[in-house]
Amino acid sequence: MRVSLKDVAQRAGVSIKTVSNVVNNYQHVTPAMRARVQQAIDELGYRPNLTARHLRKGRTGIIALALPELGNPYFAELAGAVVDAAARHDYTVLLDHTGGLREREILVSQGFSARVIDGLILSPIELETEDLRARSDDAPLVLLGERRYDLPHDHIAIDNIAGARAAVRHLLDLGRRRIAFLGARRDRTHQPAHLRQLGWQAELAASGVAEEASLIGPTQGWERSDGAGAMAALLDAGQRPDAVFAYNDLIAIGAMRVLFERGLRVPEDVAVVGFDDITEGRFGAVTLTTIAPDKQAIARLAVESIIASLAGEENRPRQLQPEFALVARESTLGRR
Repeated sequence: MRVSLKDVAQRAGVSIKTVSNVVNNYQHVTPAMRARVQQAIDELGYRPNLTARHLRKGRTGIIALALPELGNPYFAELAGAVVDAAARHDYTVLLDHTGGLREREILVSQGFSARVIDGLILSPIELETEDLRARSDDAPLVLLGERRYDLPHDHIAIDNIAGARAAVRHLLDLGRRRIAFLGARRDRTHQPAHLRQLGWQAELAASGVAEEASLIGPTQGWERSDGAGAMAALLDAGQRPDAVFAYNDLIAIGAMRVLFERGLRVPEDVAVVGFDDITEGRFGAVTLTTIAPDKQAIARLAVESIIASLAGEENRPRQLQPEFALVARESTLGRR
């Protein structure tokens, strides 16, 4: 049978209220009393009934998280961080995959009821402002990523232009001058690839290095195969860069594979920088230099935004900008 607060109270020889205070981490409990109750909890194996706790507050205890690509390691790692952040507030995360398709993003943004979830964290790719204005669901919404909407919802995104400039500055400081950009998406100017290309251009211009359009490698997607294809296309066209800045780590990893197959050394012949700091980049034959967004901060801010909205806190909407860091590894520095 399920262990109750009453069972714990009887084992500890205290009131049910005292047990509740300990379970809910209220401050006005003496250390000795807290230890006594905790011992009883451990002995009986008591677990709080989180569902009942949320229902008493008129909530479900569920936050929905909708991401464009669960197969992408960056989004998988971000999802794990959101799950961990939500758990610290006794929330469960319901995960959905939109594929970056507008119809799926509309369905997710409008298809939940506040009676099903307490809040939605959404990373949109194609969603338009009018889609969100038509939203009837009154559950709190937090937006992730680079799309800007003039709407009363918190928005969380790192500074992609600044991150790209830091990557290019690192390569320039190493003496590289023919720096390719892989991952351009010329048909979608609202995506992060466009912002990262702008950062590439801005840092080259600030350093007096001529931008070479022939060193821009467009891709259709974000995968390793896209990076391999873009790198092969540049080399086949006789455009050999001395460095590559890739839209993300997967494209960078695909590019490094082609460089290896063509007999080019990383970083001696071509230095490579990615973006996202996925785990895979730390364990290749050549570890990957990358721009590392603070995924833990993104997750924490998103969950805390939902919690604050549920508590009725004002000062919305907010534009929140987590930090990033350049992590230099073997793909630019070599083995030391």
